[in-house]
Amino acid sequence: MRKPILIAVGLLSLGTAAHIWLAPQHWYDTVPGVSMTGPLNLHFARDVGLALLVSGAALIWAALTDDRSAGVIGASWLLLHALFHIWIWVHRGFPADLIALVNLLGIQLPAFLAFAAASGLTSKGETR
Repeated sequence: MRKPILIAVGLLSLGTAAHIWLAPQHWYDTVPGVSMTGPLNLHFARDVGLALLVSGAALIWAALTDDRSAGVIGASWLLLHALFHIWIWVHRGFPADLIALVNLLGIQLPAFLAFAAASGLTSKGETR
């Protein structure tokens, strides 16, 4: 089950990266909570897109090659991003709103699943 999770989260990351790069204004306008962070900054948005691109590629590589190191590295940015969004949610007062739901389903759950899946891989040549 680890490999399908890594591929699914990797594809989600690549898709989000493409959305940010190809339609940054649409991404900014349609993802709940993004516009609350201030005006669209194309440089910053595309930096996030690049981080998602690398994370997604590393997760897919990990799934295809059983490379635990690549998987953990690919999931690490996603995990830190998820923890940051939890911190934001706490400072927003724990609201049960659309932003929290989108963060849970689109950021936190995929990040935690990817990190757990990657951590459980056994790299080739290793014994567990």
